[in-house]
Amino acid sequence: MVKTVDLPRSTAAGLDRPLASLGGLLRDWLPRQRWFAGKDRPVTDLSVLSVTELFPGCLHLLVHADHSQGGGASPSGDCYQLLLGVREHRAPRLERAYIGRAEEGPLAGLAVYDALYDPHAAELLLERLRIPGTVGPLRFETAPDARIPGGLAPRLLDAEQSNSSLVYGDSYILKVFRRIQPGINPDLEVPGALAAQGCARVPAPVAWFRTTEPSPATLGVLQPFLPDAADGWTLALRALAAGDDFATEAHELGRATADVHLALATAFPSAVHEEHGRTAEAMSARLDAAALAVPALRPFVPGLRGAFDALATCDSGPPVQRIHGDLHLGQVLWADREWFVIDFEGEPSRPLAERRGNQSPVRDVAGMLRSFDYAARQRRPWRPEWARRCREAYCAGYADRAGWDPRKKHALLRAQETDRAVYEVVYEARHRPAWLPVPMAAIERLARWGG
Repeated sequence: MVKTVDLPRSTAAGLDRPLASLGGLLRDWLPRQRWFAGKDRPVTDLSVLSVTELFPGCLHLLVHADHSQGGGASPSGDCYQLLLGVREHRAPRLERAYIGRAEEGPLAGLAVYDALYDPHAAELLLERLRIPGTVGPLRFETAPDARIPGGLAPRLLDAEQSNSSLVYGDSYILKVFRRIQPGINPDLEVPGALAAQGCARVPAPVAWFRTTEPSPATLGVLQPFLPDAADGWTLALRALAAGDDFATEAHELGRATADVHLALATAFPSAVHEEHGRTAEAMSARLDAAALAVPALRPFVPGLRGAFDALATCDSGPPVQRIHGDLHLGQVLWADREWFVIDFEGEPSRPLAERRGNQSPVRDVAGMLRSFDYAARQRRPWRPEWARRCREAYCAGYADRAGWDPRKKHALLRAQETDRAVYEVVYEARHRPAWLPVPMAAIERLARWGG
């Protein structure tokens, strides 16, 4: 039996009460979650920004995990969204979701778990989304004319790292954002704008929820689910394993990318060209920071900086515009003989304002080119010709649709690919050290590339 917990809503007087029960549990549990961004930094303080009883037995929390080291250092950290279930007894079927048993405070004696693993809690969450309304600071909203059926069986996907997603009856997918920043999330804003443009390459949002406290922010988005789709990464690895070429698929993917870019340029008009000097400075600063974090990068810094120096003096290139921001083979789906583009959140580690800003569309192209290289290096012996054919076909497909060829923006493409590889080095060193040789091979190539 689920025990109803009558906690105060998000009021200043009630914020310390759930922390009394949950503080110790969450300090231990949070750093072990895949979506927790501060794994390499100890949690020095934990504060509850908002707590709402979403429905009996389920609490919605926004918590801030601080990583300041004391000594007068300014607060640093991130806000995370948690949906916590509370029960009188520990449930064997929810063992994977179990966080611990509260020993004090208003939840003393109760078992606490991640509610997204609980099918009953997931069903109730969908009910909230089906019928627009409010619960404390939470706002549940639906797209015009949306008709979401009830009774859809939920299942939690295991694949994601930076967020959590629930699939409902193979009809809808709900992405629950874990790391929360104030403002509208691009994964709601961009697909909604593209749907208004009639772009069929992106599944349109049908419902979402957000908070008004402590600052307005997007919390989750419900979209149609493509049950028979396969992601580009899986398809590429399958082709490699079978010894098949992937150039035809890459060409069509280039066309799909251009379709999305053209629709984005219409939905978010901008006639401004990139200030290459400022962009090159930002890339150089990221390179310096990366070299401090990953010593293996340091011998290649002079050659890599040459790519950014060349960018500062190259021609204008295409106008900056809204882009995907984190495009790779895992962000595209093949279904019904078409490519679809998903996950417009951008790189979660970047500030939201940056992810919502205008950038060169060449950045998305460079991200996909790096993804082909990643795929090719998953099998031995490495097949560089496979990646090269994919890269050429992708750019050709993009040029067919966009009207300009990324390969002719030589300095711009090199700089964007270099910047992406530098980001990959830092990511792999921090999260997947065994994968570090993959971007390091690109670093060696890009550092000696004469431009």
